[in-house]
Amino acid sequence: MQSSDSNLASPLTVLNGVGPALAKKLERLNLYRVEDLLFLLPLRYEDRTQLVKIGALQPGSRCLITGEVLLAETVYRGRRNLLVRIGDGTGQVTLRFFHFSRQQVAQFQAGVRLTCFGEARKGPSGLEMIHPEYRILRENQDAAISDSLTAIYPSTEGVQQGRLRNLTDQALRIMQAHTPEELLPADVRGQLGLPELAHAVEYLHRPPADADVESMVAGKHPCQQRLAFEELLAHYISLRRLRALARVESAPSLTGGADEVCKFVEALPYSLTRAQQRVVDEIIADLAEPHPMMRLIQGDVGSGKTVVAAIACLKAISCGVQAAIMAPTELLAEQHWRSFSDWFRPLGIEPAWLSGSQRTAARREALESIEGGSASLVVGTHALFQEGVRFHDLALVVIDEQHRFGVHQRVALREKGVAEGRYPHQLVMTATPIPRTLAMAAYADLDTSVIDELPPGRRPVSTVAVPETRRDEVIARVRDACSSGQQAYWVCPLIEESEVLDFEAAEASYAMLTEALPELRVGLVHGRMRPAEKERGMQAFKDGLIQLLVATTVIEVGVDVPNASLMIIENAERMGLSQLHQLRGRVGRGAIQSHCVLLYKPPLGQLARSRLAVLRDTNDGFVVAQRDLELRGPGELLGTRQTGLPDYRIADIGRDADLMPGVQVAAESIMRGSPDRGDAIVRRWLGDANRYGKV
Repeated sequence: MQSSDSNLASPLTVLNGVGPALAKKLERLNLYRVEDLLFLLPLRYEDRTQLVKIGALQPGSRCLITGEVLLAETVYRGRRNLLVRIGDGTGQVTLRFFHFSRQQVAQFQAGVRLTCFGEARKGPSGLEMIHPEYRILRENQDAAISDSLTAIYPSTEGVQQGRLRNLTDQALRIMQAHTPEELLPADVRGQLGLPELAHAVEYLHRPPADADVESMVAGKHPCQQRLAFEELLAHYISLRRLRALARVESAPSLTGGADEVCKFVEALPYSLTRAQQRVVDEIIADLAEPHPMMRLIQGDVGSGKTVVAAIACLKAISCGVQAAIMAPTELLAEQHWRSFSDWFRPLGIEPAWLSGSQRTAARREALESIEGGSASLVVGTHALFQEGVRFHDLALVVIDEQHRFGVHQRVALREKGVAEGRYPHQLVMTATPIPRTLAMAAYADLDTSVIDELPPGRRPVSTVAVPETRRDEVIARVRDACSSGQQAYWVCPLIEESEVLDFEAAEASYAMLTEALPELRVGLVHGRMRPAEKERGMQAFKDGLIQLLVATTVIEVGVDVPNASLMIIENAERMGLSQLHQLRGRVGRGAIQSHCVLLYKPPLGQLARSRLAVLRDTNDGFVVAQRDLELRGPGELLGTRQTGLPDYRIADIGRDADLMPGVQVAAESIMRGSPDRGDAIVRRWLGDANRYGKV
């Protein structure tokens, strides 16, 4: 039974019908407290506010109808079907069930009246509804018509829509008795035209029949924007707190090493660009502070972020402390280990290597050198922040391709360096240019530096989109490029043939190209290979032993082969703009003009056509990223189907990007004048858990 003193912070078990088993299932929807139900917003709405005559049904429409059973029969057409024919005097429709019980069959006696809701479709003998929701009516009982639109919620196995609607009804009644505190200041709501929280929640769960469904489906209704604003605000405040915390924490002040850095820069075979020098100056200034640096470096592919990170590491090492570099994949981590080894060995610095796939003896040796301090620079994958890794004196953490990691992983590695109350400095890098509003939401805990200039001599990569019907021409182009001494990539999305997805598979393409180009040395690299095997393939390509490398998107980041001047990408229409831009960035690293061919399967849809046009028209990663955000959303842009961005319950940073400037202003005002209000906002949306390590 529902307790009389139930409130919004109560566990879900206070609601009627919620026992331990159902509570466990609801946890899969991140529902723990009554208040959580209020923020489980409907995915869509159905109109059950009026009955539709069966004679007026149109194919494709979802409607509420009522009628009398005329005939019910079980038929066998490949599988068992229950067909129930109903009519209302204006027409007839068949209800088709594939899954049914004897009890259901017994319900559908001729003359029984019922209401049902479903989608009308064309069937073998007129219109039909497949597995509609239905209710048998008692004698003289009228069909129940809703006075509001019917919410359809995100669901999980074992929890039906009717149950979720019943639970949200109970939660809404509790909300009316215990109105949630209005945490958004009135002046903020006034400026943005946002309603009060309780009104917004009530409206979104049970919208009136005349509600603007179009704006709600688009996520732009003022009531949705009200909730999205407060959720974005909660995440922003929690990240800004991490930033504020860093400002009062201690870190080693790294003021030495100026001579070593100067000698290193002078010995480089090229000069730093103005943008690189500006970012180096910002980093060196941060490292000299007695508080932890928390800086993000954004730079397009080929802009020279890695050498900037090397300068930061050398600065730390020259001050007698350790630096660590973490990359998301073994391939990229290995590339960094090789690059840093080439740079630092002449200086007497031997970088240590640490990964999950290391042999036991090599791992033990690496762990001993890290803990003992003889390894002043450590390069590796996420294995760096696993249990058992102890640093001697970690003062600088560099994280590459940050969007592949979550904030909590960033914090976990940072915690590895805590010693005597001091925290390490942190430098985060990404080759995915991030639109300002998205960076504001994802990286509010970091200061940002942008390397917005490519090294001199770099030519933009020429990009064309070609239908796969012209594959022979593309193969001939590969032959010409490789015959003239250049190298080429041929990238495919899948490793093996798939009956579900008709992508070209890397293995099939490798076999086809080996046969079509017998005079070329063709190699294959994909993610399922053993690291050593993959490494041999990549190294052979880098050394020029392989002329054409067939690969999956495993080569998206980090591989630097200046002699490669041609990139072919299969099924380009199926990939995101930022990923295509990353792949394109693997060529154009030498002096010769480079080209990228986007092979697509016609006919192209409008979205795919728009995407490929962006790549043809620009080489600017920030323009590409902005268009990707508009076309696909932030999850795909940052790879956050993994862990890079917070999981928003209601907000969509792509759709709601225009709210971020207001969120930023409101957050600064609340943190300055009403910190308790800020606490409550974070608690409401992120719970009591330390979501980001220290919230």
